[in-house]
Amino acid sequence: ASGFGTLYSYMINHRPAPGFEEEVPYAIAIVQLEEGPRMMTNIIGVENTPENLVLDMALEVVFEDVLPDVTIPKWQPR
Repeated sequence: ASGFGTLYSYMINHRPAPGFEEEVPYAIAIVQLEEGPRMMTNIIGVENTPENLVLDMALEVVFEDVLPDVTIPKWQPR
């Protein structure tokens, strides 16, 4: 995959799951990859407000190491 996509849909979560209290509000988003498939992810690198999370905005993947042996993809504005 190219690592590029667009914001298809999202919701802003203000009530964190246990262990994520420091991260609210955060966006739970669906990103449409340039190749066609969609994936659920988080949007980072921008304040998570409706004004900043514009549908069809161009995004690029970034990888976050959450544990020494676990890396997850997240997306930021391109």
